[in-house]
Amino acid sequence: MSMTQVETITSGADKAKLAAAALLVVGGLAAYFLLSAKGGLVQWSALLALLAAGVVVFFTSESGKSLIGFGRDSWREVQKVVWPTRKESLQMTGYVFAFVLVMGLFLWLTDKTLEWVLYDLILGWKR
Repeated sequence: MSMTQVETITSGADKAKLAAAALLVVGGLAAYFLLSAKGGLVQWSALLALLAAGVVVFFTSESGKSLIGFGRDSWREVQKVVWPTRKESLQMTGYVFAFVLVMGLFLWLTDKTLEWVLYDLILGWKR
C-alpha cells in the first residue's frame, strides 16, 4: 500500500458533513415509510434521491476521501497479485478433493476400528 500519513484530526465542518450524510440516509428511510400513501414510485424516488445525496455528502468529507483512497490502494494491490492459471487451479482442486477423500477414508477406518475394539473385544457386545 502507499505510505501515506494518516491524521485523525477532524474539523467541525467534517463532522457536520458526516452528520448531514447520516441525516439524509435516515430521512430517506423515513420518507420511504411516510410516503406509502403516495405510491411506490414516489416512495422509491424519495428513498433513492436522499440516499444518493447522503452518499455524495459522505464522499465529500475526509472520511469519504480516505475511503476512496483506501479503495484505490486496494485495487492497486489486487492488480499486483499473480493469479494461478486454469491448469494450476484445476490441479490444486484435484489435490484438495483427493486429500478430503483420503482423510474421509482414514477417519471412517479409524472409527470402525475403535468401534470393533471397544464394543466387540473389550465390552463383548456382539451384534
